[in-house]
Amino acid sequence: MAKGTTASKLNLDKMTREELISLRNDVDAALKNSEKEAKKQALAAAQKAAAEHGFSLDDILGGKKAAASGPKSAPKYANPSDPKQTWTGRGRQPGWVKDALAKGKKLEDMSI
Repeated sequence: MAKGTTASKLNLDKMTREELISLRNDVDAALKNSEKEAKKQALAAAQKAAAEHGFSLDDILGGKKAAASGPKSAPKYANPSDPKQTWTGRGRQPGWVKDALAKGKKLEDMSI
């Protein structure tokens, strides 16, 4: 917003707590939307610049999006009642692991 707009003339001292919280939420949402739009414009500019040199943006970045996820880990644990259900031991525990642990099983009991 330009200097001298309605928003710059707000008297924050006269606003209620609820009005201030609402204003803050509105500002946070506006900032998020502004950042999203700026990223969208930056991506379009980067794609255009890459195309002007005969490349796609993925060509230049070397497919880093796929590499960022990394290789999949081998499963270390299997569900005793359904061996098709496996878990690598990374990330959140699947429901069947939580259930087995709650019933007194040890993680080692489910090792592959």
